[in-house]
Order: sequence, then C-alpha cells, then structure tokens
Amino acid sequence: MNENVLKPIEIVKELDKYIVGQEKAKMAVAIAMRNRWRRMNVEGKIKDEIYPNNILMIGPTGVGKTEIARRLAKITNSPFIKVEATRYTEVGYVGRDVESMVRDLMYSAVAMVKSEKMKGIEEKAKSLANERVLEIIMKKEKKYAPEDRSYLRELLLSGKLDDMKIEIESFPNPTPMFEIIGGTGLEELQMNLQDTLKNIFAGKGKKKSLNVKTAIELFKQEEAEKMIDMEEVSSEAKRRVENQGMIFIDEIDKIIGSETHGPDVSRVGVQRDLLPIVEGTDVMTKYGIVNTSHILFIGAGAFSLRKPSELIPEFQGRFPIRVELSPLTEDDFYRILLQPENSLIKQYKAIFKTEGVELEFDDDAIREIAHISYEVNSKSENIGARRLSTVMSTVLEEYLFKIPDVEDKKVVITRDYVLNKIKPILKDEDLTRYIL
Repeated sequence: MNENVLKPIEIVKELDKYIVGQEKAKMAVAIAMRNRWRRMNVEGKIKDEIYPNNILMIGPTGVGKTEIARRLAKITNSPFIKVEATRYTEVGYVGRDVESMVRDLMYSAVAMVKSEKMKGIEEKAKSLANERVLEIIMKKEKKYAPEDRSYLRELLLSGKLDDMKIEIESFPNPTPMFEIIGGTGLEELQMNLQDTLKNIFAGKGKKKSLNVKTAIELFKQEEAEKMIDMEEVSSEAKRRVENQGMIFIDEIDKIIGSETHGPDVSRVGVQRDLLPIVEGTDVMTKYGIVNTSHILFIGAGAFSLRKPSELIPEFQGRFPIRVELSPLTEDDFYRILLQPENSLIKQYKAIFKTEGVELEFDDDAIREIAHISYEVNSKSENIGARRLSTVMSTVLEEYLFKIPDVEDKKVVITRDYVLNKIKPILKDEDLTRYIL
C-alpha cells in the first residue's frame, strides 16, 4: 500500500491487524504519515519549511513500540531501519557515528527500489537466461542441430531438463572482507574500499558444474543486473529516503547522561550528535548526499529508571510528540494470542501442519496461557508480549519434539495440559526465573 492513498483511520485499521491496543501510539504514527502526504501536496515554497513532528514512544519492553514502527513502514512502503541508540558513540571516538544510520537507511532504500525493478524485468531476464542455458546445452550435446533449438526450449520450459548437469563459467567474489575501526566517516570508506577491491580482484571465472535449474537462476540474476540502471535506482532511493524515510531509534533512555565525571561519549555526546541529524542536515553516502530534514524519526525507550525530561532540552525539542504505551493486561495477552494475523497460535498451527498434524487449542487453554504469562511478568522482569513465546514453547515442547512420529494427526491443547506442563515450574521460583 502507498501512504498517499491511506487515511489515518485506514492506517490504524491496518496496524490493528498486527498490534493489540495502544490506540494513542497508532493514532500518532498515522497522523505523522498522513502529514507527509499533506506536505507533498502543499503548493509553493512553504512545502520545504514543513518538517515532520518526530515521535517519542514511552513504554516497557514488549508492548509493541518496535512492531508499530516496523508495520507502519511496511504498510506505507517506506524505507525503514531500526537502530539502538547504545550502538553509537560521540564523534572522534571508536564506535559507530550517528550519521551511519542515515547511510544504512539509504542502503535499505536502494535494495528496496532494486528489488522492485527486478520484479519488473524478471520475465525478460529469465528469457535471456534460458537462451544462455540453451546455448550451453547445444554446445555440450553436439548431436543437436540449430533447428533443434525450439524443441530443446520446449523441454527446458516444461522443466524436463532441470536436473541436467551443465558447466558454466562462474565469477566468484574473492574480495577480502575487512573492518575499519575508527571515527566518523570510516564506515563509508570501508564500503568504497571493498567496492574498489572487488573490481581489482575480479578476474577470470572458474568452470563450475551446476544443474540447469540452478544455472537459470544464476543467469537470471546476472541478466537483471545488466538491465538495471543503478543511477536511476539510487536517484529514486534518495527521493524516497528524503521524503518517506523512517528511522526508529530504540533505547533512547539509555543515552541519558550519568552522574559520573569524565567524557560520556556513549550518552550525552550521542544526544548532541543526533541533534543535527534529527533537525535536518546533509549526510554523505555512497549514493550521494542525503538530506535528513524530512525523515521521520521515532524514538523509543522504557524510561523505567530515567525520565524523558532528563534528556538534554535540545534533544527533547526534536521529539515534540510524546505517546505513552500501556503495559499489557491479561486480557491483552489473550487477544494477542488470537487476533493478530501473525499470532503465535496461528504460527504454531502452521508449524504443526508441516508435519501433517492439526493443532487445536481449547479457549480455556488460551486463557490459562495468557494468565500464566501475565502472572510471570508481574512477579519477575516484565518483558511484555515476549513472555507468551516463552510460555507457549514450554507448553508445546514435548509435541514439537515427537510430532514427526505421532500416530494421532490431531492435537488438542486443553487447560489441564497447560497446567500439567507449567505448574511444576511455577512452584519453584528459581526455576521460573530460568525457564519462564
């Protein structure tokens, strides 16, 4: 879907398919995305003066912060990356500089655009790949005359030659992999050096024996690469990044300054370095200069030990929209198990189906799993909806181990079965900490 045809209410409806609750956060991101379309349709120079209202999501782990941002990007087909604020250090120190997140976003957009263009030329590339394979087969099997080519093509297209072995000339990538550790800009230098070395080391290919099916896929990729105009790809990727790009910065609360003396290069220093990126600046990338003025930044953090007000004032000002995500209730857990299109129960049913086994859950069993997950979160570290994965895997562990050999092709999980698997663990608090 494209953001220019989605109204805020439609964006929220799409998010509802995957995320339970958190209406305020969904509304905030839906408005932010629609505002982008509104800005693009504003007439006159004032369009360039309308900047996105970046969002700060506040809430415990596992309540849907990352999922909202990731699904939002997918719904609107926007270039997106998720980063952790703790991975960056102040300029001049060893570690990743904040500008690298913009470069990563650009690489992501290039891959997105390239993939789209690949789909558009897939049939033509496959046709050219088929002809290359036919040429090799005719040279290998000298009994065929030129007029037999159409007959061989029919065999090839029907899949009857898929397992035939042919010899092709492959061009391996012998470029040595290396990493440059240092300050600002060296990551970009590393990428450019590797590209240079790739060209230097690219020599004559080696003979390689493959079946026809694999060779066609390899040739199809090669032909598609030849047809794609990378200048056009990078230009479109740059446009998308600057107008539709999203960067989700997690663990914002971890870069709040400490009370210690000396350089705080991974905290306050990172906040200061992030300011120009979030406000709008030019960043040099492998594909040209990218302006960050209209990239949407979504910050997130638990803020359990720190408060948003402890961020430096300038940084707070760059995230004017604040939304607090609610801790998940027992009823939320029940709905999470059932309602989302990618719910855990649907996932496990699909997994069991691969073994020819039908998996069913009694409603009481689902409610018990939700109850246990909520109770464990209440008594130990609250990891939100991620606790459901732990409990579900513990409940189904025995079946997951033995289903290839079970005679009964239908498995029904009852409340008693859930309790039998979980109760012994719940009785031992130390065991609960390690297993659940």
